[in-house]
Amino acid sequence: MSEPASISTGIAGRYAQAVFSLAKEDNALKAIENDIDALDAAMSESEDFRTLISSPLYTRDQQESAIGALAQKMELSATVANTLRLMASKRRLFVLPQLVSALRGLIADEKGEVTADVTAASKMTAAQQKSLAETLKKAVGKDVKINMAVDPKLIGGLVVKVGSRMIDTSIRAKLNALQNTMKEVG
Repeated sequence: MSEPASISTGIAGRYAQAVFSLAKEDNALKAIENDIDALDAAMSESEDFRTLISSPLYTRDQQESAIGALAQKMELSATVANTLRLMASKRRLFVLPQLVSALRGLIADEKGEVTADVTAASKMTAAQQKSLAETLKKAVGKDVKINMAVDPKLIGGLVVKVGSRMIDTSIRAKLNALQNTMKEVG
């Protein structure tokens, strides 16, 4: 891991642990989970939001007032809203993506869940996702939350990542393996 990424992860981890501890004390883990879902959606959908959290052109005061207004508009819990304001005042909003990821991990551990990153060639139905989650639960022994993505380049099949394990049943991977085998023979 590169040094800046390591530093960002360390900073985010400390904030995540603090937010998690406060939420656990207040029995507010569900509210925090909703907040991080909202923040994650905002980061993926809004270029302006990503610019706000990462651009050094905004002053501390500008970031702090903007993030405070956004937290109020998004109806974030007091714990998360105050944490975001504190991060803005310390010029640490750039670690927000890592904070969201770290909080997801802490909450999943608390609930006995694991997240599976699933990439499919086409959108899976709710029934297909439920069936996949049940199959993965049998394999890993924990409840599985699916983080779904679509990549038409896979042609067909799935790529499933659970923790450090990856299962690639995509047609693209099979074609690549066949091509490599043919190169070895010829």
